[in-house]
Amino acid sequence: MTEKDKDMHANGQESRDFDINADENQSGSTHLNDALPEEGEADKLRGDLEELRKKYLLLNADFDNFRKRNAKERVELINTANKEVIIALLDVLDDSERAAKQLESSAGANAANEGVMLVFNKFQNILQSKGLKAMEALHEEFNPDLHEAVTEIPAPTEELKGKVIDVLQKGYYLNDKIIRHARVVVGK
Repeated sequence: MTEKDKDMHANGQESRDFDINADENQSGSTHLNDALPEEGEADKLRGDLEELRKKYLLLNADFDNFRKRNAKERVELINTANKEVIIALLDVLDDSERAAKQLESSAGANAANEGVMLVFNKFQNILQSKGLKAMEALHEEFNPDLHEAVTEIPAPTEELKGKVIDVLQKGYYLNDKIIRHARVVVGK
């Protein structure tokens, strides 16, 4: 014994070395069972685990739906990004068509007519390459989702009743979405 141990022993104090690993001091393995949950607790934990798993699956499905919806909206935005520009150019296209019809009916300045028609065709082709498509409305059944009826007139024939008799302003699609309804005259 050391001097310190002798002094402590003389004063009635004992020097004890405590072992932190208390398991070796216990006999058998019954003390290990104290840490395990009871059957009721295990069922509760299984239920909690199953509930958390369901929440995870729902959250994962929601995220997947969000990702798909976001991708679809992004593609739609890309397809219609030029919509405002093309809508603004539709009036120019209408005027160009009127000018082309006027030039076709006039006989003079054949070279000038060809030059203007070349520019008009090029303009029309560029817009079509960007997804613009003219709506066919003449002699079609009137459809309020596609056409805007300006007026109704008596139909010249029985088969034109309820159909478009004249197109005052063309309707257009941009990538299969209506960007301008056709203004039409309907037979009654």
